[in-house]
Amino acid sequence: MKYVGIDLGTTNSAICSFDGESIRLYKSPEQHDVTPSAIFIDRRGNKYVGSRAYNNAARNPDNAAVLFKRLMGTSTPVKLPAVNLTMTPEECSAEVLRALYGYLPEEIRGDGDTGTVITVPAAFNQMQKDSTMAAADAAGLGRVALMQEPVAAVMSVMRQRKTDGIFVVYDIGGGTLDVAIAESIGGRVNLLAHGGIAMCGGRDFDRILFDNVVKPWLLENFDLPEDLASNSQYKSLRTLATWAAEKAKIALSQSDESVISLAENELGVRDQAGEEIYLDIPINRSLYDDLIAFKVDESIQATRESIEKAGLSPHDIERIVFVGGPAQYKNLRDKVAFELGIAPSTDVNPMTAVAEGAAVFAESIDWASQSRGRKSARGAISAGGALDLSFNYIARTPDSKAKIVAKLGSSAPAGVEFQIDSLDTGWSSGRIALKDGAGIELNLTKPGDNTFKVFVFDSNGGPVSLREDKIVIARTAASIDAIPASHSIGIEARNKVGGRSILVNIVKEGDQLPKKGKEIFKAGESLKAGSPGSLNFKLWEGDIDDTIHDNRFIGLFKISGTDFDDDVIAAGADLICEYEVRDSGNIFLEVSVPSISGSFQSSHNFYSSQEGKVDSCTGP
Repeated sequence: MKYVGIDLGTTNSAICSFDGESIRLYKSPEQHDVTPSAIFIDRRGNKYVGSRAYNNAARNPDNAAVLFKRLMGTSTPVKLPAVNLTMTPEECSAEVLRALYGYLPEEIRGDGDTGTVITVPAAFNQMQKDSTMAAADAAGLGRVALMQEPVAAVMSVMRQRKTDGIFVVYDIGGGTLDVAIAESIGGRVNLLAHGGIAMCGGRDFDRILFDNVVKPWLLENFDLPEDLASNSQYKSLRTLATWAAEKAKIALSQSDESVISLAENELGVRDQAGEEIYLDIPINRSLYDDLIAFKVDESIQATRESIEKAGLSPHDIERIVFVGGPAQYKNLRDKVAFELGIAPSTDVNPMTAVAEGAAVFAESIDWASQSRGRKSARGAISAGGALDLSFNYIARTPDSKAKIVAKLGSSAPAGVEFQIDSLDTGWSSGRIALKDGAGIELNLTKPGDNTFKVFVFDSNGGPVSLREDKIVIARTAASIDAIPASHSIGIEARNKVGGRSILVNIVKEGDQLPKKGKEIFKAGESLKAGSPGSLNFKLWEGDIDDTIHDNRFIGLFKISGTDFDDDVIAAGADLICEYEVRDSGNIFLEVSVPSISGSFQSSHNFYSSQEGKVDSCTGP
């Protein structure tokens, strides 16, 4: 089976595959590691995604869609007025996903068993996650799960270095900053805390450059209106100037000085006096560092808060690992590491680490399960036959060794022995007396699946036939044991019929994921089969108890009269709500109504838009 990881970024996206042993990065047609998250449609209706789209977007912004990740989970349309087209953020993301998936070889794309993990910022709420899943579905990606970007970054770090200790992942992309505090013990990782800033990234740095360097220079050298930043007549000038500023900013990663430069014929814009406009603005690292200092300081404070949230101080942290495009700038890395007092690390490729980690995480998912839960770390085979014999073992471990233990339901006859051979290397344990609790430590010689065969011999040395004799143990890159929830989520109910609204938490910020549980509510009003009414479970994100409507509304689970054929759900009837909050933070609900022997699932009855219905449940 093949596993795919996609970093669907605000500015750039990347795709990797993992076969259990090695990772492969798929480059863009231009042979770049990353693909710009940009769409361009020319006047003839030809569609481009990636580098060509991004470069054309600077010159013809009305033909292009960029930065749409920041609009995911909202109803804000993405307009391309030059071609009279309006797209949703989900449709834009689907185009990028489709382009990325097209880089994969046919044997991966066409394999129905391929599992794909798409990363989302830890700060994404339920609606943003739902929108990402909708984009993946529209792109035809098949079996998909979501994973928080900090978790993927941690997985990538653990591939490179498995030393024990606590480390920080500082992941700054085009749009968001994600911070994760992780503890590694023997290749097993616990996420102790995470945080970040929803609007802090490379695009914010570009805007700072435009506002503080490019715009003043243009106003000083050309006859332009004071409202240049918003004047529709100069939209193309702003777009091209920001594009040029970004190019100069990137150049500062390699040299101390750069120039924000565009010739007259490249801009094709005149000022109010008819003069052709050009750009020729020298910048240096010192100026750039001063301009972005307040944003970098914000990111340092967010990192400190995440460390404190984990109950730690910088002295407890071994290293800080930098991920994301802006983290390629050494001055930023040096300042963050110095201010926090934590040693910097460059264990991973900042541009591709998240996609690589997502592909590794995809291998750990049980793709046969509806919940996309993780594969079990424990394994067992039943030998059957005349002996009441089974073997228990660790099926997944980052260690280079694993133990297998014999379990006997009754004592074995004297002289019975067992042996385990490696089918990969030819190694053999030799014959060992069979008794309950007898164990053998196996060497896992390679990453991925290590296959062994069990033999049992009777007291005369003859082979005993076994129903199951193959054991497969996966040596994993790393295993994530704990993923903390990034938000508190609750269901709105009334404390009694006609009473005040309360929030019944199904997960609190910091709770370990995945998390399952059950709450019993009461129907606040009766609902007859076939009627137009509904019982509504409103979900809110946040910790505000009074009033709960100050939290963020994230969805509505409905039981409608049209969802069942007979009977009536009477007011006061039990509504048994079983919930699961998955690794990604996605929510799955199932409500059983014993009085009508009915069951309703959120996969069919969940709505991400508020419908303004009256509340019709009371609390547990």
